[in-house]
Amino acid sequence: MKKIVLISCVSKKLTHSASAQYLYVSPLFRLNLQYARKLQPDAIYILSAKHGLLDLDTEVEPYDLTLNDMATRQVQAWAEQVLEQIKQRADLSRDHFVFLAGQKYRKFLEPRLGSYEVPMQGLTIGRQLQFLSDRVHE
Repeated sequence: MKKIVLISCVSKKLTHSASAQYLYVSPLFRLNLQYARKLQPDAIYILSAKHGLLDLDTEVEPYDLTLNDMATRQVQAWAEQVLEQIKQRADLSRDHFVFLAGQKYRKFLEPRLGSYEVPMQGLTIGRQLQFLSDRVHE
């Protein structure tokens, strides 16, 4: 069983292309990535509203798209694309997934995964930042 961390994209990005791990520059994303690395997973991926599943090293142009502005059917289609991408890298029923992502990014993925956790489920952004900061700096 592999441990795979999924981090959602954020709106604050560099103004030029960069590898995905550097493109997103919000404090929440940076702390999510640091926390994900502390978990020592087998893989970390970014859930991108535009690209689906992104490897950290994938070169990406800045974009302005979020699932929060999409209709439910668009989010469902996005989730199907992501599930297909995950299937190429992991076993949906056997591997364990850790979501560092909001409800909109998880909603249609969770029912298809055999094992997952959401460490910050229900926390406000401020409490997520505190949770992450406490764990990254311990």
